[in-house]
Amino acid sequence: MAMLLVLGLILGLAWLLRRLPGAGFRPGDGLRVVATLPLGTKERAVVVQVGSRQLLLGVSAGGVTLLHELPEPLPAPGPVRLPQNLPDFAQLLARRLRKDP
Repeated sequence: MAMLLVLGLILGLAWLLRRLPGAGFRPGDGLRVVATLPLGTKERAVVVQVGSRQLLLGVSAGGVTLLHELPEPLPAPGPVRLPQNLPDFAQLLARRLRKDP
C-alpha cells in the first residue's frame, strides 16, 4: 500500500511540474546559452541570448549579475577541424594491444 502511495505521489508531482509555467526541465522559450567561460571553481561568465539581445552574465555561488549588454551578437562558432594525419581509435588500440602480452 505504501509503494502505491509513493508512486502516486511521484506521478502527481510530475504532472504538477508540467503544468506550472517556468518549472520542469524544458528550456525557456526565446532564451538560450550562447557561450560560457569558467573563471574559477564556482564562477563563470555566460553569454545568454534573450530574443534578439545578447547579455553577458557573471554567475557565481552568490548569484547572477548582468555585466554587459553586447551591442552586436557574438559570431557563430565555426566547425572544429581536426588534423588530417590523426590515427583512428581502432589503430591506436591495435598498436597498444600488440605491445602488451
